[in-house]
Amino acid sequence: MKYIFFLVLAVSFMGVMLIPNAFAQTSTVLSSDSKYEIYLNVVVKNAQGELISVAETLPCKSGMNCSIYLPHEITDYVFDTLLGKKEIITIDKIKYEKVQFNTSSEYRWLFDMYDREPTGIWEVEICGESIKKFGYECANVFWSRTSVVYLEVGDVTTVYWTILKEIN
Repeated sequence: MKYIFFLVLAVSFMGVMLIPNAFAQTSTVLSSDSKYEIYLNVVVKNAQGELISVAETLPCKSGMNCSIYLPHEITDYVFDTLLGKKEIITIDKIKYEKVQFNTSSEYRWLFDMYDREPTGIWEVEICGESIKKFGYECANVFWSRTSVVYLEVGDVTTVYWTILKEIN
């Protein structure tokens, strides 16, 4: 079974305004409960490989700045089958399945108007045959926020994801 796996950076702050509309077709509500815990680190280097910035997941405050997931069976399917090898860990006497993965990109599509763009929202988007059985071409299943990072043409961004799923 072929599938295409995309990890996508959300489009700068103007794109942030569009996120709620992007998921209207799923007829579900975004969730920030504890089924999944999402952590990430973002490393930005310039075209010469020099470190520009490092950002990490922001703490959740009053429902703002939370790492969230799409509460739909697609998310469980993606976590269970597409994100890679799992490890069982225990934190504060709670067992979790843990998956870690990363992606790198230059995000050239961000720079159609300006040579420098701010962002701080990161997504995992899955597209292809593996999710068509759920009735969608693509689905954004995980999101997380960091402090603002500025990307310039030629910068390379590497996002290191750690996602925990509580085991019942």
